[in-house]
This record gives sequence, C-alpha cells and structure tokens, in this order.
Amino acid sequence: MRTRILLAVTGLVAAGIAWGADTAPAARPADGEAVFRRVCANCHLGITQMGAAATVDSGPGLAAHAVPREFLRQYPPEAILNALTNGKMQAQGATLTPEERHAVAEFAANRPFGAAKAIDPALEAGKACSDGLAMRDPATGPGWLSWGNGITNDRYQGQARGGLTAADLPRLKVKWVFGYANVSSARVAPAVAGGRVFVASENGQVHALNAKSGCSYWTFKAGAGIATSPAVGDYTQPDGKKGHAVFFGDRRSTAYAVDAENGKLLWQAKVDTHPSASLTGSPTYYDGRVFVPVQGIGEESTGGHAGYSCCTFRGSVSAFDTTTGKLLWKTYTVGENHPRGKNKEGVQMYGPAGGGIWSAPTVDAKRGLVYVATGNGYADPPQPTTDAVIALDIKTGAVKWVRQALAGDQWAMGCDQHANGNAACPDTLGPDYDFSAPPAIAKVGTREVLVLPQKSGLVYALDPDDQGRILWQYRIGKGSGLGGQWGGAIENGQAYFGTGDFLTPTPGGVHAVKLSDGSRAWHMPPPQPICGERLGCSVSQGGALTAIPGAVLSGALDGGLRAYATKDGTLLWTFDTTQEFKTVNGIAGHGGGIDGPGPVVAGGMIYVGSGVGGFTGQSGNVLIAFGLD
Repeated sequence: MRTRILLAVTGLVAAGIAWGADTAPAARPADGEAVFRRVCANCHLGITQMGAAATVDSGPGLAAHAVPREFLRQYPPEAILNALTNGKMQAQGATLTPEERHAVAEFAANRPFGAAKAIDPALEAGKACSDGLAMRDPATGPGWLSWGNGITNDRYQGQARGGLTAADLPRLKVKWVFGYANVSSARVAPAVAGGRVFVASENGQVHALNAKSGCSYWTFKAGAGIATSPAVGDYTQPDGKKGHAVFFGDRRSTAYAVDAENGKLLWQAKVDTHPSASLTGSPTYYDGRVFVPVQGIGEESTGGHAGYSCCTFRGSVSAFDTTTGKLLWKTYTVGENHPRGKNKEGVQMYGPAGGGIWSAPTVDAKRGLVYVATGNGYADPPQPTTDAVIALDIKTGAVKWVRQALAGDQWAMGCDQHANGNAACPDTLGPDYDFSAPPAIAKVGTREVLVLPQKSGLVYALDPDDQGRILWQYRIGKGSGLGGQWGGAIENGQAYFGTGDFLTPTPGGVHAVKLSDGSRAWHMPPPQPICGERLGCSVSQGGALTAIPGAVLSGALDGGLRAYATKDGTLLWTFDTTQEFKTVNGIAGHGGGIDGPGPVVAGGMIYVGSGVGGFTGQSGNVLIAFGLD
C-alpha cells in the first residue's frame, strides 16, 4: 500500500477545475481508449473496492496505481481536460496532442463533452457588500491570520479572539455558505482578519468576504488553482504607511501578495521553475518576510515510468520581502542532482530528488529559526533530510540542524518493492511516510518542544534546544502511505491528533497526548460514518484539528465535523456537511469530505471547507460559516 492517491487525485479533479475552461474541437480523430491505455492505465487501473474503504494491492507491480477509472467517472470530461492542460496532470498532458487530451478526457469520464457551463461573474464573485466598511487592523479584534493561527502553528484559539468555548457548541447554526464555482474540492481554509474572511479555491480565485454575512468585497484571479490557505501580514505602502496584504500561492509555484483592502496585486514571484513544482503548504508571515514552501508530487507520480528521466525535483523553502517581493533566500531540502545511470531504454536518470514541503513553515522567533517538515525522497541516493524536521536560520536560510524520523524512504509511483535493475526506481521502495504537518511549538512548563504527526502513525516531540533530539514518540495509528496527517492542536499541556490510516481497515479516531511525557490522556475510537456505503466514504480523520477552550474540532472524510471535550474525549457536537446548501452567491453548493487544513475559529464563528473530491473523499464546493443564535 505504497501509493499517494490523495494528491494524485487532486491533480486530476481538483487542480484548477473549470468546466468550461476548454471546449471540444469539432472532430477528435484520436482514440481515447488507446490513449488511456498508453499513458494512463499504468497508474489508473488495478485498484479494487473492499467495502466502503478503498484499498490498494501492494503486491509486485501493483504499487503504482492512482485514481481508479470508476472514480474518474464521477467527474465531467471538462474537469479532466483542464487538469491535463492547466492542473497537476499537465506534465502527462504535455505529451499528448490537443485532440488526444480531449479524447482521453471523454473516455475517462465515460461521457462526451457538453456545452460549457456559463457562470455569471457576479455569482462567481458573490453579492457585493454594501456596508462601505474599511478593513480593520488585523492586530485588533477577532482573527485567524494564517494556517496554524500564528507562527507557532499550535492551532489553538482562545475565547478572546475566538469568541467560543465548548459550552457554546450546541447553539451553533449555519449562518451562511459560500459556493466555489466549477470545482469539486474545497480544501483551502480561510484567513480571518479585520472583519473579513479571505479564502481561495481550486478555480484560482481569492475572495474577500464579510465575516458575518458572506457578502463580497473583492475577488482576485490567480494564474492557476490555489491549494494554499492564505496568510495575512503587513507591508509598507508607497507613502510609507503600513498596509495589510494577503499572501498565497498557486499550483504552478507562483507566490502572490495582494492588498487586503482592495485586492490589487502588490507583487508575484515564481518560486520554483521545475515543471512539477507546486505550492500546497501555506505561506507563513513574520516581521516583514513571508516564507513559502514547495512540493513536487507531479514528478513523484511519474518517476517510475520508463520513459521519464527520473528525478530532478528538490523541495525548498524561500523567504520573500513582503513589500517588494524580493527573494531574500532559498534553501533546498536535498542535495543537487547528478546523473545516476541510464535505464534499459537509454534514458538518463538523476538523483537525489524529493523532500517536498507540504505544510506551513513554523517560525521560532525566540531562537531565530524557521522549521520545515519534509516528505519522502523520489530517487536514490537516500538523503538525511527527507522525512525530517529541518531548522533554518531565519535571516539567511542556513541549515542549523536536521532531525530525520525515517531514513531511506524513497518512493515513486510505478515502482515495485525492489528495482530489479529498473534504474528509474529506488533500489528499495520506502513506505511513503511523509511529514505533511508542520512542527508546532508547544510549551511544557518552562521549556518548549516541537510536536508533529507523521503518516507512519507516529507523533514525535523534538527538543529545539538540542538539535531536535527526539524526546518521545506516541502512536496514533498503524500508518498509511495514502492520506496525510495534516496537523494537531495544542491546548493546556495536551496535544490532540486525528488518525488518518486511510489504507487500513480501521481509519479514524482522535487521541489526546500529554506533552510532558508523551503518554495518553484519552483516545476516542473511530466514529460511525455518516456517509454510509457511498463511494469514497471513510471516517479517516487525518485533517488538522483545532482547539478552543474545552473542546477540539475534527473534520473527517465522511463529511462530519465533530467536537470532542478536551477533558475526556466526550463527543459534544456533530454536524453533517454532506448536504446541499443555498449559497450567498447563488452557486449550486454541496458539501463532502473534510480533510487538510481544519476548521478556523474567530469572532464567535467557525469556518470550514467541505469537499475533498477524488479517491480519498466525497467531492464538494462550499465554505460553511457557523455562528451562534
């Protein structure tokens, strides 16, 4: 079970999907089935369904599969075509003619192209706000300014800024819902600042909405789909006054800064030029700098194919000046590529490669460091910086220390357990146990620790004052190569983690761990799924958690948003997001699975995106805003 369907799926059905992005030509002489078998079948055939959970045969030759064709049939051909042309599958699409892309999209979707769905731009942007209110200073009042609610990524929101405690949860009601046009995924969490909600989607749009009503102040269109949660920070205006900016990145590895008041572009920068480079980890703002991580699953998903010159992508993090967009430094997570022999077809192979960064960087202002957590390698030779936490100098990007949790985890789609002379593959295939969560800085008495979960099913606590020495480990699951462990939450001496374990018979569940020694405080088993036997139904709870006073919030792939008591794990509140909603902008909206960044709490409201799409969950396209009666 060594596959990475989670974002291979995102590449096909959630990377900048737009139903009418490209219309079919009058004639398509290409044979879609033949193209599928030549280019796609190696990855998209061979997965079987066992009950409600999807599993992958891990036997020889079957470790390279991605989204099964029966799942692709859930999506229109326009979505698949757009992914091949503009999204995460553009590397594969680049090898095809336009006619072949159209033909294979129709074959995979099992239906022909229809008329382009025209979306009224006014609906797409949302109802314009008429209040005329200027944005308030983000430093005052309620807010959630970044992925982890601050530079430490602890995902805790106190009552003063959050406006909610455990006692308030039973009174929550849906206040408004915003629909994203022409997408099948709503994985991006918002930032909340100055009375506004800033949220982006896979259609490449960023919206500034009123936090209480959902009306729209402005919409910005990026060059590609957006998978990073926005961050809000300061910049210096031309007149020398302080301004406020929204920072985010797209799937073509371009970072943006737009004015938070009016949505005007301040700057944009190409973070990485590798064809497979993409921004999924959210940017982190601190003291005039924004730190942007890069991942490269597009290469990992093609590395094992004989005709590909595997592999050259290297994970990295870059620091930009927030006012000018000037690159201050860039640090790669693995060494430079070198030729490592040719395969039997004579294609030159390269390595090392990999070490992508999936999560938001963590800033340690006290020690002057930036922490990033890395993913697996794609090609030999193994590197000491994959599946690791790396500490970087905040001013220069110099590596100060590295703590690797799992050595030798080299993985590429299309490879067997042992290379057996296939130079395109690692000698020994690893388990694909990335770090997809950032290290959270947590206080334990008078000292601090770094805490983060791994796809292996282990949680680690590291000592930031001793080169990241591992202080303790705690097991939250059996481990799964599919599905992320996107982050925990910290509150009052305890850390909370959901269990992903997507490829196991028992996904889901929530753990509370004592930060002092890594012992268990409590554990709640997987809940009953609210999606029944629907295709893609799972109670995997690998998404990031959010803590408020007395409760911890967890979304699941079954579409359930649940709240547990931090004292003993008692289930306090559940809401089923897998339903149709009337949206404030008139877009047809429905919820689905919940995964990724987790709920956001600010000003007496909870905001959660519902819809994962693809193999690991049910599709959806809404941002749901809850508030009190």
